[in-house]
Amino acid sequence: MISKIDKNAVRQKRHRRVRKNISGTAETPRMNVYRSLNHIYVQIIDDTKGVTLVSASTMEKAVKEKIADMTKTEAAKVVGLTAGERAKEKGIETVVFDRGGYLYTGRVKAVADGAREAGLNF
Repeated sequence: MISKIDKNAVRQKRHRRVRKNISGTAETPRMNVYRSLNHIYVQIIDDTKGVTLVSASTMEKAVKEKIADMTKTEAAKVVGLTAGERAKEKGIETVVFDRGGYLYTGRVKAVADGAREAGLNF
């Protein structure tokens, strides 16, 4: 019998491999993306202190109202915009993009595009 590949285990392995080289500092924090089946979450993290500086997700009340009748990709762009605006308010200009082991396409790319529109540099 053929066994089915565990895509999440493959993603986690890819994420560990990438995280060996990517780390967020106080000057350039790490922008992490987590994608579930229905929602998307973004955190901007200072790894030296182990602190989340900014976060945004489709679960938040303010974002939920904006994305009521959007596709998941459009909603991801709104989450990226929201995270970018919140980062700019905190004085964060540049981040290191951590795609969380996901391929850079679809919703992950939409988050990055939204953050760039808000003024963040990668």
